[in-house]
Amino acid sequence: MEQEKTTSGNIIDFQVLKRLYQYVKPYSLVFYSLIVLTLLTAVLGPVKPYLVSFAIDDYVSVGNYLGLVKIINILIGLLVFQAIVQYAHTYLSGWLGQTIIKDIRVRLYRHILNLNLRFFDRTPIGRLVTRNVSDIETLSQVFSEGLAALAGDILQIVFILGLMFYMNWKLTLISLSTLPLLMFSTYIFKEKVKFAFNEVRNAVSNLNSFVQEHVTGMSIVQIFNSEEREYKKFKDINDEHRKANIRSVMYYSVYYPVAEVIQALGIGLLVWWGAKGIIQEDPAITLGNLIAFIMYIQMFFRPIRMIADRFNTLQMGIVSSSRIFKLLDSRDQIPNNGSYKPDHLTGDVEFKNVWFAYEERNYVLKDISFKVQPGKSLAIVGATGAGKSSIINLLNRFYDINRGHIYIDKKDIGEYELERLRENIGVVLQDVFLFSDSIEKNITLGNPDITREKIMEAAELVGARKFIERLPGGLNYDVKERGATLSVGQRQLISFIRAMVYDPKIIVLDEATSSVDTETEELIQSAIEKLMKGRTSIVIAHRLSTIQNADSIMVLDHGEIKEVGNHQKLLEKDGFYRQLYNMQYKEVI
Repeated sequence: MEQEKTTSGNIIDFQVLKRLYQYVKPYSLVFYSLIVLTLLTAVLGPVKPYLVSFAIDDYVSVGNYLGLVKIINILIGLLVFQAIVQYAHTYLSGWLGQTIIKDIRVRLYRHILNLNLRFFDRTPIGRLVTRNVSDIETLSQVFSEGLAALAGDILQIVFILGLMFYMNWKLTLISLSTLPLLMFSTYIFKEKVKFAFNEVRNAVSNLNSFVQEHVTGMSIVQIFNSEEREYKKFKDINDEHRKANIRSVMYYSVYYPVAEVIQALGIGLLVWWGAKGIIQEDPAITLGNLIAFIMYIQMFFRPIRMIADRFNTLQMGIVSSSRIFKLLDSRDQIPNNGSYKPDHLTGDVEFKNVWFAYEERNYVLKDISFKVQPGKSLAIVGATGAGKSSIINLLNRFYDINRGHIYIDKKDIGEYELERLRENIGVVLQDVFLFSDSIEKNITLGNPDITREKIMEAAELVGARKFIERLPGGLNYDVKERGATLSVGQRQLISFIRAMVYDPKIIVLDEATSSVDTETEELIQSAIEKLMKGRTSIVIAHRLSTIQNADSIMVLDHGEIKEVGNHQKLLEKDGFYRQLYNMQYKEVI
Protein backbone atom coordinates (compact mmCIF):
# COMPACT_ATOMS: atom_id res chain seq x y z
CA MET A 1 0.00 0.00 0.00
CA GLU A 2 1.34 3.42 -0.94
CA GLN A 3 1.94 5.45 2.18
CA GLU A 4 1.14 9.12 2.26
CA LYS A 5 3.86 11.64 2.96
CA THR A 6 3.18 15.27 3.68
CA THR A 7 5.33 18.03 5.06
CA SER A 8 4.50 21.18 6.90
CA GLY A 9 4.86 24.49 5.18
CA ASN A 10 5.01 27.93 6.71
CA ILE A 11 3.60 28.43 10.19
CA ILE A 12 1.04 30.88 8.86
CA ASP A 13 0.00 30.34 5.27
CA PHE A 14 -1.98 33.46 4.46
CA GLN A 15 -3.43 31.95 1.28
CA VAL A 16 -4.95 29.12 3.32
CA LEU A 17 -6.17 31.53 6.01
CA LYS A 18 -7.71 33.71 3.33
CA ARG A 19 -9.64 30.73 1.98
CA LEU A 20 -10.72 29.75 5.48
CA TYR A 21 -12.05 33.27 5.98
CA GLN A 22 -14.51 32.66 3.14
CA TYR A 23 -16.20 30.12 5.40
CA VAL A 24 -16.16 32.61 8.30
CA LYS A 25 -17.95 35.36 6.36
CA PRO A 26 -21.49 34.01 6.87
CA TYR A 27 -20.88 34.20 10.62
CA SER A 28 -19.22 37.63 10.69
CA LEU A 29 -21.19 38.79 13.75
CA VAL A 30 -19.94 35.85 15.83
CA PHE A 31 -16.41 36.26 14.45
CA TYR A 32 -16.15 39.95 15.34
CA SER A 33 -17.78 39.34 18.72
CA LEU A 34 -15.07 36.76 19.32
CA ILE A 35 -12.42 39.37 18.51
CA VAL A 36 -13.90 41.75 21.09
CA LEU A 37 -14.06 38.97 23.69
CA THR A 38 -10.44 38.02 22.93
CA LEU A 39 -9.42 41.61 23.55
CA LEU A 40 -11.37 41.75 26.80
CA THR A 41 -9.87 38.44 27.99
CA ALA A 42 -6.38 39.76 27.28
CA VAL A 43 -7.03 42.99 29.22
CA LEU A 44 -8.91 41.66 32.25
CA GLY A 45 -6.23 39.20 33.41
CA PRO A 46 -3.33 41.70 33.77
CA VAL A 47 -5.55 44.19 35.65
CA LYS A 48 -5.86 41.91 38.70
CA PRO A 49 -2.19 42.01 39.85
CA TYR A 50 -2.20 45.77 39.41
CA LEU A 51 -5.23 46.05 41.73
CA VAL A 52 -3.54 43.71 44.23
CA SER A 53 -0.43 45.93 44.21
CA PHE A 54 -2.58 49.03 44.66
CA ALA A 55 -4.48 47.42 47.56
CA ILE A 56 -1.30 46.40 49.42
CA ASP A 57 0.59 49.67 48.99
CA ASP A 58 -2.31 52.13 49.40
CA TYR A 59 -4.64 50.40 51.86
CA VAL A 60 -3.12 47.40 53.66
CA SER A 61 0.15 49.15 54.49
CA VAL A 62 -1.71 52.09 56.05
CA GLY A 63 -4.49 50.07 57.66
CA ASN A 64 -7.31 51.49 55.51
CA TYR A 65 -9.92 48.72 55.92
CA LEU A 66 -12.71 50.48 54.00
CA GLY A 67 -10.43 51.11 51.03
CA LEU A 68 -9.37 47.47 51.09
CA VAL A 69 -13.02 46.31 51.07
CA LYS A 70 -13.62 48.59 48.09
CA ILE A 71 -10.73 47.05 46.15
CA ILE A 72 -11.88 43.53 47.12
CA ASN A 73 -15.37 44.29 45.79
CA ILE A 74 -13.85 45.58 42.55
CA LEU A 75 -11.74 42.41 42.29
CA ILE A 76 -14.79 40.19 42.88
CA GLY A 77 -16.76 42.08 40.23
CA LEU A 78 -13.80 41.81 37.85
CA LEU A 79 -13.53 38.05 38.44
CA VAL A 80 -17.25 37.54 37.80
CA PHE A 81 -17.09 39.64 34.63
CA GLN A 82 -13.95 37.79 33.51
CA ALA A 83 -15.64 34.43 34.07
CA ILE A 84 -18.60 35.53 31.91
CA VAL A 85 -16.27 36.80 29.18
CA GLN A 86 -14.21 33.59 29.24
CA TYR A 87 -17.37 31.48 29.07
CA ALA A 88 -18.65 33.46 26.09
CA HIS A 89 -15.21 33.35 24.43
CA THR A 90 -14.84 29.58 24.87
CA TYR A 91 -18.40 28.85 23.75
CA LEU A 92 -18.34 31.14 20.70
CA SER A 93 -14.92 29.96 19.52
CA GLY A 94 -16.08 26.34 19.81
CA TRP A 95 -19.41 27.13 18.13
CA LEU A 96 -17.72 28.96 15.28
CA GLY A 97 -15.17 26.19 14.79
CA GLN A 98 -17.78 23.41 14.74
CA THR A 99 -20.13 25.36 12.47
CA ILE A 100 -17.38 26.12 9.96
CA ILE A 101 -16.10 22.54 9.85
CA LYS A 102 -19.70 21.38 9.38
CA ASP A 103 -19.93 23.60 6.30
CA ILE A 104 -16.53 22.49 5.00
CA ARG A 105 -17.29 18.81 5.62
CA VAL A 106 -20.60 19.06 3.76
CA ARG A 107 -18.94 20.85 0.85
CA LEU A 108 -16.07 18.35 0.79
CA TYR A 109 -18.42 15.36 0.80
CA ARG A 110 -20.51 16.89 -1.95
CA HIS A 111 -17.32 17.42 -3.95
CA ILE A 112 -16.31 13.78 -3.39
CA LEU A 113 -19.74 12.66 -4.61
CA ASN A 114 -19.12 14.42 -7.91
CA LEU A 115 -15.60 13.09 -8.52
CA ASN A 116 -15.20 10.72 -11.41
CA LEU A 117 -14.32 7.05 -11.02
CA ARG A 118 -10.82 7.66 -12.34
CA PHE A 119 -10.09 9.59 -9.14
CA PHE A 120 -11.28 6.70 -6.94
CA ASP A 121 -9.23 4.25 -9.00
CA ARG A 122 -6.01 5.86 -7.77
CA THR A 123 -7.00 7.26 -4.35
CA PRO A 124 -7.26 5.01 -1.26
CA ILE A 125 -10.67 5.28 0.35
CA GLY A 126 -9.08 5.47 3.80
CA ARG A 127 -7.29 8.63 2.72
CA LEU A 128 -10.60 10.22 1.75
CA VAL A 129 -12.05 9.19 5.11
CA THR A 130 -9.08 10.89 6.80
CA ARG A 131 -9.73 14.08 4.83
CA ASN A 132 -13.43 14.14 5.67
CA VAL A 133 -13.09 13.19 9.35
CA SER A 134 -9.66 13.52 10.98
CA ASP A 135 -8.31 16.44 8.95
CA ILE A 136 -11.49 18.44 9.40
CA GLU A 137 -11.48 17.76 13.15
CA THR A 138 -7.91 19.08 13.25
CA LEU A 139 -9.07 22.11 11.30
CA SER A 140 -11.67 22.88 13.98
CA GLN A 141 -8.84 23.43 16.45
CA VAL A 142 -7.62 26.34 14.32
CA PHE A 143 -10.67 28.26 15.53
CA SER A 144 -11.12 26.84 19.04
CA GLU A 145 -7.47 26.52 20.12
CA GLY A 146 -5.43 28.11 17.36
CA LEU A 147 -6.05 31.59 16.02
CA ALA A 148 -8.34 32.96 18.74
CA ALA A 149 -6.27 31.54 21.60
CA LEU A 150 -2.98 32.59 19.97
CA ALA A 151 -4.23 36.14 19.45
CA GLY A 152 -5.44 36.24 23.05
CA ASP A 153 -2.08 35.02 24.37
CA ILE A 154 -0.12 37.59 22.34
CA LEU A 155 -2.42 40.43 23.39
CA GLN A 156 -2.16 39.36 27.02
CA ILE A 157 1.65 39.40 26.82
CA VAL A 158 1.54 42.90 25.36
CA PHE A 159 -0.76 44.20 28.13
CA ILE A 160 1.30 42.50 30.86
CA LEU A 161 4.50 44.05 29.53
CA GLY A 162 2.84 47.46 29.31
CA LEU A 163 1.68 47.35 32.93
CA MET A 164 4.99 45.94 34.17
CA PHE A 165 7.01 48.72 32.52
CA TYR A 166 4.49 51.29 33.80
CA MET A 167 4.81 50.03 37.37
CA ASN A 168 8.62 49.51 37.53
CA TRP A 169 10.95 49.20 34.57
CA LYS A 170 13.87 47.84 36.64
CA LEU A 171 11.81 44.98 38.08
CA THR A 172 10.50 44.34 34.57
CA LEU A 173 14.01 43.91 33.14
CA ILE A 174 15.00 41.64 36.03
CA SER A 175 11.83 39.60 35.51
CA LEU A 176 12.52 39.22 31.78
CA SER A 177 16.21 38.35 32.17
CA THR A 178 15.45 34.64 31.71
CA LEU A 179 13.17 35.28 28.72
CA PRO A 180 15.88 34.58 26.06
CA LEU A 181 16.34 31.09 27.56
CA LEU A 182 12.60 30.46 27.39
CA MET A 183 12.35 31.80 23.82
CA PHE A 184 15.23 29.59 22.68
CA SER A 185 13.79 26.45 24.30
CA THR A 186 10.34 27.33 22.92
CA TYR A 187 11.73 27.65 19.40
CA ILE A 188 13.49 24.26 19.63
CA PHE A 189 10.33 22.68 21.02
CA LYS A 190 8.16 24.21 18.31
CA GLU A 191 10.36 22.86 15.50
CA LYS A 192 10.60 19.39 17.03
CA VAL A 193 6.88 19.11 17.75
CA LYS A 194 5.99 20.44 14.30
CA PHE A 195 7.96 17.60 12.74
CA ALA A 196 6.50 15.06 15.19
CA PHE A 197 2.92 16.23 14.54
CA ASN A 198 3.50 15.92 10.82
CA GLU A 199 4.63 12.33 11.34
CA VAL A 200 1.52 11.66 13.44
CA ARG A 201 -0.78 12.97 10.70
CA ASN A 202 0.95 10.80 8.08
CA ALA A 203 0.73 7.78 10.37
CA VAL A 204 -3.00 8.36 11.02
CA SER A 205 -3.73 8.63 7.30
CA ASN A 206 -1.76 5.46 6.51
CA LEU A 207 -3.42 3.62 9.39
CA ASN A 208 -6.91 4.62 8.22
CA SER A 209 -6.16 3.56 4.65
CA PHE A 210 -4.77 0.18 5.72
CA VAL A 211 -7.62 -0.66 8.09
CA GLN A 212 -10.35 0.39 5.66
CA GLU A 213 -8.82 -1.52 2.76
CA HIS A 214 -8.16 -4.73 4.66
CA VAL A 215 -11.44 -4.85 6.55
CA THR A 216 -13.24 -4.41 3.22
CA GLY A 217 -11.14 -7.19 1.69
CA MET A 218 -11.26 -9.46 4.74
CA SER A 219 -12.69 -12.38 2.76
CA ILE A 220 -9.62 -12.39 0.48
CA VAL A 221 -7.30 -12.18 3.48
CA GLN A 222 -8.94 -15.22 5.07
CA ILE A 223 -9.34 -17.22 1.87
CA PHE A 224 -5.60 -17.07 1.23
CA ASN A 225 -4.61 -17.59 4.89
CA SER A 226 -2.96 -14.19 4.95
CA GLU A 227 -4.09 -13.21 8.46
CA GLU A 228 -0.62 -13.41 10.02
CA ARG A 229 1.07 -11.53 7.17
CA GLU A 230 -1.52 -8.75 7.25
CA TYR A 231 -1.33 -8.69 11.03
CA LYS A 232 2.43 -8.10 10.85
CA LYS A 233 1.91 -5.30 8.29
CA PHE A 234 -0.66 -3.70 10.58
CA LYS A 235 1.70 -4.01 13.56
CA ASP A 236 4.42 -2.22 11.60
CA ILE A 237 2.12 0.64 10.55
CA ASN A 238 0.63 0.89 14.04
CA ASP A 239 4.12 0.86 15.54
CA GLU A 240 5.05 3.85 13.36
CA HIS A 241 1.90 5.57 14.62
CA ARG A 242 2.89 4.80 18.23
CA LYS A 243 6.47 6.00 17.74
CA ALA A 244 5.31 9.24 16.15
CA ASN A 245 2.98 9.96 19.09
CA ILE A 246 5.61 9.02 21.67
CA ARG A 247 8.10 11.40 20.02
CA SER A 248 5.62 14.26 20.34
CA VAL A 249 4.90 13.31 23.97
CA MET A 250 8.63 13.16 24.70
CA TYR A 251 9.13 16.71 23.44
CA TYR A 252 6.31 17.92 25.68
CA SER A 253 7.70 16.02 28.68
CA VAL A 254 11.06 17.77 28.22
CA TYR A 255 9.83 21.25 27.35
CA TYR A 256 7.35 21.88 30.16
CA PRO A 257 9.75 21.05 33.04
CA VAL A 258 12.45 23.18 31.37
CA ALA A 259 9.97 26.06 31.05
CA GLU A 260 8.97 25.67 34.71
CA VAL A 261 12.63 25.81 35.80
CA ILE A 262 13.23 28.94 33.71
CA GLN A 263 10.11 30.56 35.18
CA ALA A 264 11.21 29.63 38.71
CA LEU A 265 14.63 31.11 38.00
CA GLY A 266 12.97 34.36 36.87
CA ILE A 267 10.87 34.49 40.04
CA GLY A 268 13.97 33.81 42.17
CA LEU A 269 15.88 36.67 40.56
CA LEU A 270 12.85 38.94 41.00
CA VAL A 271 12.42 38.07 44.70
CA TRP A 272 16.15 38.53 45.33
CA TRP A 273 16.29 41.94 43.63
CA GLY A 274 12.93 43.13 44.97
CA ALA A 275 13.60 42.02 48.56
CA LYS A 276 16.97 43.75 48.47
CA GLY A 277 15.28 46.96 47.29
CA ILE A 278 12.63 46.78 50.03
CA ILE A 279 15.26 46.10 52.71
CA GLN A 280 17.36 49.02 51.45
CA GLU A 281 14.14 51.13 51.38
CA ASP A 282 14.36 51.86 47.65
CA PRO A 283 11.31 54.14 47.07
CA ALA A 284 10.85 52.68 43.53
CA ILE A 285 10.23 49.17 44.92
CA THR A 286 7.29 48.37 47.18
CA LEU A 287 5.91 45.16 48.63
CA GLY A 288 2.83 45.58 46.45
CA ASN A 289 5.04 45.88 43.35
CA LEU A 290 6.97 42.74 44.27
CA ILE A 291 3.83 40.63 44.83
CA ALA A 292 2.25 41.98 41.61
CA PHE A 293 5.41 41.18 39.62
CA ILE A 294 5.48 37.61 40.96
CA MET A 295 1.90 37.24 39.71
CA TYR A 296 2.83 38.88 36.39
CA ILE A 297 5.76 36.52 35.80
CA GLN A 298 3.45 33.53 36.24
CA MET A 299 0.90 35.13 33.93
CA PHE A 300 3.59 36.15 31.43
CA PHE A 301 5.35 32.81 31.16
CA ARG A 302 2.16 30.78 30.85
CA PRO A 303 1.05 32.21 27.45
CA ILE A 304 4.64 32.06 26.16
CA ARG A 305 4.72 28.34 27.01
CA MET A 306 1.32 27.94 25.37
CA ILE A 307 2.26 29.91 22.25
CA ALA A 308 4.50 27.07 21.05
CA ASP A 309 1.56 24.72 21.42
CA ARG A 310 -0.78 27.20 19.74
CA PHE A 311 1.60 27.55 16.81
CA ASN A 312 1.75 23.79 16.38
CA THR A 313 -2.02 23.52 16.59
CA LEU A 314 -2.25 26.26 13.99
CA GLN A 315 0.46 24.55 11.92
CA MET A 316 -1.40 21.24 11.87
CA GLY A 317 -4.61 23.09 11.07
CA ILE A 318 -2.86 24.74 8.13
CA VAL A 319 -1.53 21.35 6.95
CA SER A 320 -5.00 19.80 7.24
CA SER A 321 -6.56 22.80 5.50
CA SER A 322 -4.05 22.51 2.66
CA ARG A 323 -4.94 18.83 2.24
CA ILE A 324 -8.66 19.60 2.28
CA PHE A 325 -8.34 22.47 -0.19
CA LYS A 326 -6.15 20.33 -2.43
CA LEU A 327 -8.96 17.78 -2.58
CA LEU A 328 -11.56 20.52 -3.11
CA ASP A 329 -9.42 21.95 -5.92
CA SER A 330 -9.14 18.62 -7.70
CA ARG A 331 -10.69 18.76 -11.13
CA ASP A 332 -11.21 15.01 -11.43
CA GLN A 333 -14.84 15.52 -12.22
CA ILE A 334 -16.99 14.76 -15.20
CA PRO A 335 -17.90 18.26 -16.42
CA ASN A 336 -21.65 18.73 -16.14
CA ASN A 337 -21.88 21.46 -18.75
CA GLY A 338 -24.77 19.95 -20.66
CA SER A 339 -28.17 21.57 -20.55
CA TYR A 340 -30.20 19.16 -22.69
CA LYS A 341 -32.98 17.68 -20.54
CA PRO A 342 -35.48 15.92 -22.79
CA ASP A 343 -38.83 14.86 -21.35
CA HIS A 344 -38.67 11.61 -23.26
CA LEU A 345 -35.95 9.41 -24.75
CA THR A 346 -36.41 6.78 -27.43
CA GLY A 347 -33.19 4.99 -26.49
CA ASP A 348 -31.22 5.24 -29.73
CA VAL A 349 -27.54 4.56 -28.84
CA GLU A 350 -24.51 5.05 -31.06
CA PHE A 351 -20.76 4.82 -30.45
CA LYS A 352 -18.75 6.48 -33.23
CA ASN A 353 -14.97 5.98 -33.49
CA VAL A 354 -14.55 5.87 -29.71
CA TRP A 355 -11.06 5.60 -28.21
CA PHE A 356 -10.60 5.32 -24.47
CA ALA A 357 -7.75 4.71 -22.01
CA TYR A 358 -7.79 4.57 -18.20
CA GLU A 359 -4.11 5.48 -18.35
CA GLU A 360 -2.67 7.73 -21.03
CA ARG A 361 -2.29 5.97 -24.41
CA ASN A 362 -2.90 2.52 -22.92
CA TYR A 363 -6.14 2.20 -24.84
CA VAL A 364 -8.71 -0.34 -23.70
CA LEU A 365 -11.16 0.65 -26.46
CA LYS A 366 -9.86 1.28 -29.97
CA ASP A 367 -11.98 2.93 -32.62
CA ILE A 368 -15.26 1.40 -31.41
CA SER A 369 -18.34 2.06 -33.55
CA PHE A 370 -21.78 0.47 -33.21
CA LYS A 371 -25.47 1.34 -33.08
CA VAL A 372 -28.39 0.04 -31.06
CA GLN A 373 -31.83 0.97 -32.36
CA PRO A 374 -34.57 1.97 -29.90
CA GLY A 375 -36.15 -1.05 -28.27
CA LYS A 376 -33.47 -3.42 -29.63
CA SER A 377 -30.89 -5.42 -27.73
CA LEU A 378 -27.14 -5.67 -28.14
CA ALA A 379 -25.09 -8.34 -26.40
CA ILE A 380 -21.37 -7.81 -25.89
CA VAL A 381 -19.12 -10.81 -25.37
CA GLY A 382 -15.38 -11.30 -25.15
CA ALA A 383 -12.58 -12.45 -22.90
CA THR A 384 -11.79 -10.73 -19.61
CA GLY A 385 -10.11 -7.38 -20.29
CA ALA A 386 -11.63 -7.07 -23.76
CA GLY A 387 -13.23 -3.72 -22.82
CA LYS A 388 -16.86 -4.76 -22.26
CA SER A 389 -17.41 -2.99 -18.92
CA SER A 390 -15.60 0.11 -20.20
CA ILE A 391 -18.41 0.61 -22.73
CA ILE A 392 -20.90 0.81 -19.85
CA ASN A 393 -18.70 3.24 -17.93
CA LEU A 394 -18.50 5.53 -20.95
CA LEU A 395 -22.21 5.36 -21.74
CA ASN A 396 -22.98 6.58 -18.20
CA ARG A 397 -20.17 9.16 -18.40
CA PHE A 398 -18.38 7.70 -15.39
CA TYR A 399 -15.34 8.44 -17.55
CA ASP A 400 -14.96 10.75 -20.54
CA ILE A 401 -13.68 9.36 -23.81
CA ASN A 402 -10.33 10.32 -25.32
CA ARG A 403 -11.55 10.52 -28.89
CA GLY A 404 -14.75 9.97 -30.83
CA HIS A 405 -18.42 10.51 -29.95
CA ILE A 406 -21.22 8.77 -28.10
CA TYR A 407 -24.77 9.67 -29.07
CA ILE A 408 -28.13 9.00 -27.46
CA ASP A 409 -31.09 9.94 -29.64
CA LYS A 410 -28.63 11.52 -32.11
CA LYS A 411 -27.40 13.87 -29.36
CA ASP A 412 -23.85 13.79 -27.99
CA ILE A 413 -24.02 12.62 -24.36
CA GLY A 414 -21.81 15.56 -23.38
CA GLU A 415 -24.73 17.86 -24.20
CA TYR A 416 -27.07 16.09 -21.75
CA GLU A 417 -27.55 17.31 -18.22
CA LEU A 418 -25.69 14.59 -16.31
CA GLU A 419 -28.48 13.69 -13.89
CA ARG A 420 -31.05 13.41 -16.69
CA LEU A 421 -28.67 11.22 -18.70
CA ARG A 422 -28.03 8.76 -15.89
CA GLU A 423 -31.62 8.52 -14.71
CA ASN A 424 -32.52 7.19 -18.15
CA ILE A 425 -29.87 4.45 -18.02
CA GLY A 426 -30.55 1.54 -15.67
CA VAL A 427 -27.50 -0.52 -14.74
CA VAL A 428 -27.37 -3.94 -13.09
CA LEU A 429 -23.83 -4.98 -12.18
CA GLN A 430 -22.35 -8.34 -11.35
CA ASP A 431 -20.96 -7.10 -8.02
CA VAL A 432 -24.05 -5.75 -6.28
CA PHE A 433 -23.38 -3.12 -3.63
CA LEU A 434 -25.95 -2.73 -0.87
CA PHE A 435 -25.75 -0.17 1.91
CA SER A 436 -26.27 -0.95 5.58
CA ASP A 437 -29.94 0.02 5.52
CA SER A 438 -33.39 -1.35 4.77
CA ILE A 439 -34.29 -3.09 1.54
CA GLU A 440 -36.59 -0.18 0.70
CA LYS A 441 -33.80 2.39 1.10
CA ASN A 442 -31.44 0.26 -0.96
CA ILE A 443 -33.97 0.18 -3.77
CA THR A 444 -35.12 3.81 -3.73
CA LEU A 445 -31.75 5.28 -2.62
CA GLY A 446 -33.77 7.92 -0.80
CA ASN A 447 -35.89 8.95 -3.80
CA PRO A 448 -39.25 10.00 -2.30
CA ASP A 449 -41.02 9.62 -5.68
CA ILE A 450 -40.69 5.83 -5.57
CA THR A 451 -43.60 4.39 -3.58
CA ARG A 452 -43.80 1.05 -1.80
CA GLU A 453 -46.47 -0.01 -4.26
CA LYS A 454 -44.08 0.59 -7.14
CA ILE A 455 -41.36 -1.38 -5.35
CA MET A 456 -43.63 -4.35 -4.76
CA GLU A 457 -44.86 -4.28 -8.38
CA ALA A 458 -41.24 -4.47 -9.55
CA ALA A 459 -40.52 -7.20 -6.98
CA GLU A 460 -43.47 -9.19 -8.29
CA LEU A 461 -42.19 -8.81 -11.85
CA VAL A 462 -38.71 -10.00 -10.88
CA GLY A 463 -40.07 -12.80 -8.74
CA ALA A 464 -38.57 -11.44 -5.54
CA ARG A 465 -41.78 -10.53 -3.72
CA LYS A 466 -42.05 -13.81 -1.82
CA PHE A 467 -38.52 -13.75 -0.45
CA ILE A 468 -38.91 -10.09 0.62
CA GLU A 469 -42.19 -10.78 2.39
CA ARG A 470 -40.62 -13.72 4.24
CA LEU A 471 -37.91 -11.49 5.74
CA PRO A 472 -38.54 -9.97 9.20
CA GLY A 473 -40.03 -6.55 8.53
CA GLY A 474 -40.28 -7.08 4.76
CA LEU A 475 -39.07 -3.94 3.01
CA ASN A 476 -37.87 -2.61 6.38
CA TYR A 477 -35.42 -5.49 6.79
CA ASP A 478 -31.86 -4.23 7.44
CA VAL A 479 -29.50 -6.00 5.02
CA LYS A 480 -26.41 -4.95 7.04
CA GLU A 481 -23.15 -3.79 5.47
CA ARG A 482 -22.85 -4.72 1.77
CA GLY A 483 -25.97 -6.92 2.12
CA ALA A 484 -24.15 -9.47 4.27
CA THR A 485 -27.38 -11.10 5.51
CA LEU A 486 -28.63 -11.87 1.98
CA SER A 487 -27.51 -14.47 -0.53
CA VAL A 488 -25.80 -13.50 -3.77
CA GLY A 489 -28.97 -14.28 -5.69
CA GLN A 490 -31.13 -12.18 -3.34
CA ARG A 491 -28.78 -9.23 -3.64
CA GLN A 492 -28.91 -9.55 -7.42
CA LEU A 493 -32.72 -9.59 -7.40
CA ILE A 494 -32.75 -6.40 -5.32
CA SER A 495 -30.45 -4.77 -7.87
CA PHE A 496 -32.96 -5.67 -10.59
CA ILE A 497 -35.77 -4.11 -8.62
CA ARG A 498 -33.62 -1.02 -8.11
CA ALA A 499 -33.10 -0.68 -11.86
CA MET A 500 -36.75 -1.30 -12.70
CA VAL A 501 -38.36 1.20 -10.30
CA TYR A 502 -36.53 4.04 -12.03
CA ASP A 503 -38.13 2.97 -15.33
CA PRO A 504 -35.05 3.71 -17.51
CA LYS A 505 -35.25 3.92 -21.32
CA ILE A 506 -31.90 2.16 -21.66
CA ILE A 507 -31.07 -0.91 -19.62
CA VAL A 508 -27.53 -2.22 -19.14
CA LEU A 509 -26.81 -5.66 -17.69
CA ASP A 510 -23.17 -6.29 -16.80
CA GLU A 511 -22.70 -10.00 -16.07
CA ALA A 512 -25.98 -9.73 -14.19
CA THR A 513 -26.54 -13.48 -13.87
CA SER A 514 -22.99 -14.80 -13.63
CA SER A 515 -23.00 -15.00 -9.81
CA VAL A 516 -26.34 -16.75 -9.27
CA ASP A 517 -27.41 -20.34 -9.24
CA THR A 518 -29.30 -21.97 -12.11
CA GLU A 519 -32.73 -21.70 -10.44
CA THR A 520 -32.24 -18.00 -9.66
CA GLU A 521 -30.84 -17.43 -13.15
CA GLU A 522 -34.02 -18.84 -14.70
CA LEU A 523 -36.06 -16.55 -12.46
CA ILE A 524 -33.96 -13.54 -13.46
CA GLN A 525 -34.01 -14.45 -17.16
CA SER A 526 -37.79 -14.28 -17.07
CA ALA A 527 -37.59 -10.88 -15.38
CA ILE A 528 -34.96 -9.71 -17.85
CA GLU A 529 -37.25 -10.39 -20.78
CA LYS A 530 -39.95 -8.24 -19.20
CA LEU A 531 -37.44 -5.58 -18.21
CA MET A 532 -35.97 -5.36 -21.71
CA LYS A 533 -39.34 -5.19 -23.43
CA GLY A 534 -39.75 -1.80 -25.10
CA ARG A 535 -36.31 -0.66 -23.88
CA THR A 536 -32.93 -0.40 -25.54
CA SER A 537 -30.79 -3.08 -23.93
CA ILE A 538 -27.05 -3.65 -23.75
CA VAL A 539 -26.14 -6.98 -22.19
CA ILE A 540 -22.68 -8.14 -21.17
CA ALA A 541 -22.43 -11.83 -20.39
CA HIS A 542 -20.02 -14.73 -20.15
CA ARG A 543 -22.84 -17.28 -20.37
CA LEU A 544 -23.74 -17.29 -24.04
CA SER A 545 -27.01 -19.05 -23.21
CA THR A 546 -28.29 -15.78 -21.75
CA ILE A 547 -27.80 -13.71 -24.91
CA GLN A 548 -28.68 -16.06 -27.78
CA ASN A 549 -31.94 -14.22 -28.38
CA ALA A 550 -30.30 -10.78 -28.56
CA ASP A 551 -31.03 -8.80 -31.73
CA SER A 552 -27.30 -8.33 -32.24
CA ILE A 553 -24.13 -9.71 -30.67
CA MET A 554 -20.81 -7.85 -30.71
CA VAL A 555 -17.56 -9.69 -30.04
CA LEU A 556 -14.74 -7.66 -28.47
CA ASP A 557 -11.10 -8.67 -28.25
CA HIS A 558 -8.36 -6.42 -26.81
CA GLY A 559 -10.55 -3.35 -27.21
CA GLU A 560 -11.44 -3.98 -30.86
CA ILE A 561 -14.66 -5.15 -32.48
CA LYS A 562 -14.01 -8.49 -34.16
CA GLU A 563 -17.49 -9.63 -35.15
CA VAL A 564 -21.08 -8.35 -35.16
CA GLY A 565 -24.22 -10.30 -35.96
CA ASN A 566 -26.95 -12.45 -34.42
CA HIS A 567 -26.29 -15.76 -32.73
CA GLN A 568 -26.84 -17.97 -35.77
CA LYS A 569 -24.82 -15.85 -38.20
CA LEU A 570 -21.88 -15.63 -35.83
CA LEU A 571 -21.86 -19.39 -35.41
CA GLU A 572 -21.79 -19.79 -39.18
CA LYS A 573 -18.76 -17.46 -39.46
CA ASP A 574 -16.68 -19.90 -37.45
CA GLY A 575 -14.70 -17.04 -35.87
CA PHE A 576 -14.22 -15.59 -32.39
CA TYR A 577 -17.82 -16.16 -31.31
CA ARG A 578 -17.74 -19.76 -32.50
CA GLN A 579 -14.62 -20.35 -30.42
CA LEU A 580 -16.29 -18.95 -27.32
CA TYR A 581 -19.37 -21.03 -28.00
CA ASN A 582 -17.37 -24.21 -28.45
CA MET A 583 -15.50 -23.61 -25.18
CA GLN A 584 -18.80 -23.44 -23.27
CA TYR A 585 -20.57 -26.24 -25.10
CA LYS A 586 -17.86 -28.76 -25.90
CA GLU A 587 -20.08 -31.62 -24.92
CA VAL A 588 -22.76 -30.45 -27.35
CA ILE A 589 -20.56 -29.54 -30.34
